[in-house]
Amino acid sequence: MIKIICDSMSDVPKEIVEKFNIHVLPARVSIEGKEYFDGVDLTSEEFFKILRESNGLPKTSQVTYAQFKEAFDLYIDNYDEILYVGGSSRASGTYQSAILASRDVEGKGTIYPVDTYSFSAGGGVFVIKACMLAEEGKSAKEIVEILENLKGKERVFLTVDDLKYLKMGGRISGLKATVGTLLNIKPIITLKDGLADHEGQIRGKKKSITAVFNKAVEGIDDLSDRIIIYGGGDIPEDIRILEEKVLSTNCKNIYRVSPGLGITSNTGPGIVGLAVL
Repeated sequence: MIKIICDSMSDVPKEIVEKFNIHVLPARVSIEGKEYFDGVDLTSEEFFKILRESNGLPKTSQVTYAQFKEAFDLYIDNYDEILYVGGSSRASGTYQSAILASRDVEGKGTIYPVDTYSFSAGGGVFVIKACMLAEEGKSAKEIVEILENLKGKERVFLTVDDLKYLKMGGRISGLKATVGTLLNIKPIITLKDGLADHEGQIRGKKKSITAVFNKAVEGIDDLSDRIIIYGGGDIPEDIRILEEKVLSTNCKNIYRVSPGLGITSNTGPGIVGLAVL
């Protein structure tokens, strides 16, 4: 019997968390002097509102050794295998905390960690894939091997409606943010080699959302057995545009998520994007 654990760096649909009883370990976020656990003390919608009203970016903290140790200890004697599907080790020290904690746990079960080298919806598709494989009867060792072979094959693309958050985070200059806003230029961001990377830019919101979708499905002739996670922040009209495109595909495994505090702390709430695996 396998127990699946992940961290809140990955955006996993609620129905998947509930169906497979996934233990999600939350990161912490501090904003305006208050600290919250991602998805526990604060919903995404509440966080988006705080972000809109704040003059600064929040600070995030990785999931700690103690959190992992407590979780591993909880399940080590009740499950044969514990599979931890972690967010990118390049983006956070969370995965390293899990490795250190796993070495200090004693019990009947065996812990199998895997670094997805992705996060947000990119990490989410790996968690879903792990759940599907477990449901098929694959062992944790087999699942890790399959996920390792899939790393780097996921497609993750997103865009944002407001450049000020990227400016506050030092990801673009003040001049680029001002010019981009005046010209209605939207960045296309991808996840590559475990980190966010600039893929390009498009003038116009609808065109940028179309570009995000097209890049994610480019070259894939049949999406029927793929996994797609899409969603966005507090911009329902933008999400609707992307949703129409996603639902027009023949993909059988489509999920919508509200992005977690980890990615929106850097992009702001006006994010829309998708991941395909």
